[in-house]
Amino acid sequence: MIKGRYLQAVGRRKRSSAFVKLFDGVGKLTINKKEIEAFDREIYLPLKLLGLDKSIDVVATVKGGGIMSRKGAIRLAIARALVKKDEANKPTLRKFGLLTRDSREKERKKPGLKRARRAPQWKKR
Repeated sequence: MIKGRYLQAVGRRKRSSAFVKLFDGVGKLTINKKEIEAFDREIYLPLKLLGLDKSIDVVATVKGGGIMSRKGAIRLAIARALVKKDEANKPTLRKFGLLTRDSREKERKKPGLKRARRAPQWKKR
């Protein structure tokens, strides 16, 4: 990548969306304008597998969801951006399941029930 240029991708998981930009750099991770010191193995897995964790800076903007779904969204976005960078990365990332979007979401609550499927306790008398 040329200085000042970047690759971008979008990743989603449950209710979170992550917009990621990859720059040439030294391996910094910035999430929502905050620099993260301790690298999370789960987020950095795509870069680590390809040996790029010390040569690419990641700038991510994440909205919605909880901590785990945000991590999953960022990881998917990073993997997608790395495939844009070089199509040869695809088999390696696919092998570890990093290019597959986990489409599971919380089921909505239905009327008359306590949760999505949990009915009130049945009482005969």
